[in-house]
Amino acid sequence: MNKVCVVVGVGPGNGEALVRRFCAEDYQVAMLARSEEYLTRLADELPNAHALVYDATDLDAVPAVFESIRQQLGEVSVLLYNAGGGIFKSAEEASLEEFEASWRINVAGLVAATQALLPQLRQQEHASIVVTSASAALRGRANTAPFASAKAAQRSLAQSLARQLGPEGIHVANVILDGVVDLPRTRRALPDKPDEFFIQPSAVADAVWMLTQQAPSAWTFELDLRPFGESW
Repeated sequence: MNKVCVVVGVGPGNGEALVRRFCAEDYQVAMLARSEEYLTRLADELPNAHALVYDATDLDAVPAVFESIRQQLGEVSVLLYNAGGGIFKSAEEASLEEFEASWRINVAGLVAATQALLPQLRQQEHASIVVTSASAALRGRANTAPFASAKAAQRSLAQSLARQLGPEGIHVANVILDGVVDLPRTRRALPDKPDEFFIQPSAVADAVWMLTQQAPSAWTFELDLRPFGESW
């Protein structure tokens, strides 16, 4: 198995933690995100990390970017789709363009990355696709209509991929994050919350790493992660 991992959607928080975790396991990690300055700083710190400026919603750019990864690092064995986001409005308030933007990054971006990488993943004895999801995929609150509908579609897509690709030895898993991720901006927004209130990105990365190491006889499709204090 080639130890090459692609992380789509790298920023402070889960994306960076995923990069650090897989670099620590001696993977060559392709970091894909829009911020060139941020990626360059991270690549300077982590010798195994490689920066590629990438917008997950620019579907026309996908084939060239993933072919570049293959040429530079070799065949990919792990795809971590961490790109996401959405508009938090009611169905009445949100525009059709806002619905489409949420769908484009959460669903179309995952489809495009998967299609581009499948020929490489199929060359591996063991390969994984892990999607970072959210509890909105399971419940649509009144003011999360664009985001929740996109995440629900993403979850259904991941389920379809898991059923299709499992017989080929490609493990597809969906990770539901139920809680507030520990980030500088969430700390500023919630200054009175204790440490244990937040989801730690390094713990998320550990869980994702575990998924990529599971034996095929006991694969997990969906893993939900939350702090003990989260209401569920």
